[in-house]
Amino acid sequence: MTRLHDPELRGFASDNYAGAHPEVLAAIAEANDGHQISYGEDVYTERLHERIRELFGERSEVFPVFNGTGANVTALTAMLPRWGAVVSSKTAHIHSDEGGAPERVSGLKLLTVETPDGKLTPELIDREAWGWGDEHRAQPLAVSITQTTELGTLYSIDELKAITAHAHGKGMTVHMDGARIANAAAALGADLREFTTDAGIDVVSFGGTKNGMLYGEAIVVLNPDAVDGLIYLRKFNMQLASKMRFISAQFLALLEDDLWLRSASHSNAMAAHLRRSLEDRIADGSVTGLSFSQATESNAVFAVLPPGAADRLRESFRFYDWSAATGEVRWMCSFDTTEADIDAFVDAIGRELAA
Repeated sequence: MTRLHDPELRGFASDNYAGAHPEVLAAIAEANDGHQISYGEDVYTERLHERIRELFGERSEVFPVFNGTGANVTALTAMLPRWGAVVSSKTAHIHSDEGGAPERVSGLKLLTVETPDGKLTPELIDREAWGWGDEHRAQPLAVSITQTTELGTLYSIDELKAITAHAHGKGMTVHMDGARIANAAAALGADLREFTTDAGIDVVSFGGTKNGMLYGEAIVVLNPDAVDGLIYLRKFNMQLASKMRFISAQFLALLEDDLWLRSASHSNAMAAHLRRSLEDRIADGSVTGLSFSQATESNAVFAVLPPGAADRLRESFRFYDWSAATGEVRWMCSFDTTEADIDAFVDAIGRELAA
């Protein structure tokens, strides 16, 4: 096949824009020869179960799926009865970026809360965690948090423990959307188990695509008592891969030699380099009209640009508006972002916002 794109093209719109990591592609090729039993009875999925238990604890179970929306919807469906509701932040992916799938496919109710930084707290959860026994209100029986958040911010381990203790005290379970869980681990300098199983999280949607996989995510059940029927719901929600070995082999490539952590650490470092470079230009007066709207704690930088500047910059570098009304934009770094990519982007911003 003839290549149709420019391999030198770089953007800052999403870590989904990056290709697959070469080590992941190599793992797919290694798993390709010969025949393996379908629907998860293959040796690669068996090894993935072992590796997940090593990382998250002996009670953990893994269910590979196709994508993040499928992981979130299937996990939450397994965690709730038909009358159940989920408390989440208003910026949560399940609310703002999944096309209504949790409510349409699962039938659950989302109870969303405004948060300044994308992070829930026990106090914010209580704004919607009420009304148990009221037949007129969907019953708040789960909390869903995102680590790292959609605003690029990070829950500390103590913050997670406070949330799970509070939710469990009210009889609620806790789901973690971990589309960028590797970036969280890198930023915290913590093992996966420390801020999931040991922090009291019940179920995790484990992200792979944003961290170098070709496709695929996984539902990781940390507390088997918190779910019911997941093995059936995965099929019911069209998330059961017949050739599951190719999802599992990709996860193994990430997890066996800490590729997941190295890649996430790199993308975090590139975001920090982007912010630092722009702060330096603001400090020396060569850039004006630029401000930052969120802390840069992972691989995302949130900034506010003057009117019209974003559209002109997008002629050379793709990125998304977060709020067109306020001029807020989001810049994402990936496992393959280089310092040269950052420097070229900073130079473009410098030319656009020259004093």
